[in-house]
Amino acid sequence: MSQKHLKEAFISNLNGTSLLEISAGLSLAPLCLLCRGLLLILYYLHYGKPLSSRKYSLLLDFLVLVSPLLFSCTVLSPIIFFMPTIIAAFCAGIFLKIYSQRKHETRVPFRQIVKEFQEMYLDPEYIPAITLFRVYINVLTSISILAVDFPQYPRRYAKAETYGTGVMDFGVGAFVFGNALVCPEVRQKSYGAQPKFSKQFFSVWPLIFLGVGRLLSVKSIDYHEHTSEYGVHWNFFFTLAFVRLAASLLLAIFPKNNSWIVAISLAVLYQLILNTTSLKMFILHGSNGRDTRVGFLNANREGLLSLFGYLAIYMASVQVGLCLLKCRNSVKGWIEAACFLLLTVLVLFIFLHVSQAYVDPVSRRMANLSYCIWVVAHCLTFFIFFVVTDLTLVFTKLLVKGSSVPCCWNVVKPPNTRTKHETEAVAIGREGKLSHSCLISAINKNQLLFFLLANVMTGTVNILIDTIHSKTAFTLWILHLYMFFNCSIMYILHAKNTVLKFW
Repeated sequence: MSQKHLKEAFISNLNGTSLLEISAGLSLAPLCLLCRGLLLILYYLHYGKPLSSRKYSLLLDFLVLVSPLLFSCTVLSPIIFFMPTIIAAFCAGIFLKIYSQRKHETRVPFRQIVKEFQEMYLDPEYIPAITLFRVYINVLTSISILAVDFPQYPRRYAKAETYGTGVMDFGVGAFVFGNALVCPEVRQKSYGAQPKFSKQFFSVWPLIFLGVGRLLSVKSIDYHEHTSEYGVHWNFFFTLAFVRLAASLLLAIFPKNNSWIVAISLAVLYQLILNTTSLKMFILHGSNGRDTRVGFLNANREGLLSLFGYLAIYMASVQVGLCLLKCRNSVKGWIEAACFLLLTVLVLFIFLHVSQAYVDPVSRRMANLSYCIWVVAHCLTFFIFFVVTDLTLVFTKLLVKGSSVPCCWNVVKPPNTRTKHETEAVAIGREGKLSHSCLISAINKNQLLFFLLANVMTGTVNILIDTIHSKTAFTLWILHLYMFFNCSIMYILHAKNTVLKFW
């Protein structure tokens, strides 16, 4: 077999992993973030000043926020269920150290601290969990698209062939979910006299351009590709662009507050068509039942028809985004919101169990009803993890007055006790000044560029290296170098306050 066919076979005919293992893996990113925040607070407690060195901030962020994720999806994957416990225990140790060593003037009874914490007000203009969710989906995707080509990346984490729940199957849907959380309709963005659809079309042209660029480059260098993912000519950039355009049309027709109804209707109707017609057989085996790729629709049937499922996920995320942006400016309000989201997750997992048992198993290839429910449920779970992490850091900052953590909630005065001028002054906060030394902020500022750079570097590494025969030490070195390069570019651009976006 040629090198191309070897690599294609290496990522084909896989069946995914368990929902529990994916949940365990998703908890690692918030725990790493919590660990980074607690270390910064401990540093402030000892030295009386925040970590100001950009070089050391980048090194700390990479070693704590990115490196553990690389290890967990390669050499540490056999003990993935123990990883959250280990990191959580380490975080608990740091918290106890902070609690025991805080200054005497802040040593008030624990019950009083909890009461003060619940009454705290948070900056309503910035929800860090949304930023963290979107950035980490990007980071995890960037790790996986290269790591999957190495033997140290478990095959069960890669995309399932037809049915199954692989880590990368979740990543695709989560990317769509994350984009919808900050779409213009959610942010209440006004376009003035310009029609919304034309504005959206202009905003997605970079995705179409990137999709065409990827198609031409892959075909021209005969790069390995898994045809059953999206088809012969289709790719994920096209999916992102067309889902966004279709969603803009739907949101122009239907009230955005009823997005959840549109999402359910789309997913259920699409599943009914799959089960009552020959559409499912067409997606899996082509029009002649022999996996033909003759004709544009046959050649790209997975990419084109899965748009209905991804559109349902997008519309569901719009509803979630609108819910999150409701005025919840207190700790107590966000605790209640997290509990509501947790209840929603439990209901969704019940529906997922019923859907898999009586309708159809999860299939990313078709983006069927079970896939849509699974993606939304796990995305909400991931988001809840970040909300809990943020609230924990806010509580810890209460113990150490003056401490700060980049990309963490700013504490503000109660709304009825401040003027507009005071609101603006308090909302900036110390975290805003420290954002220049935060890897999360750096990636967030150029997310599309980060994703594009990861794709280009993935292709470069695969061309230069025989990935499927790489040894463990070499694999870990390459993956760390690859991610550190991508993160460093974003960090440098952010330090120079450069945003490569003009559409």
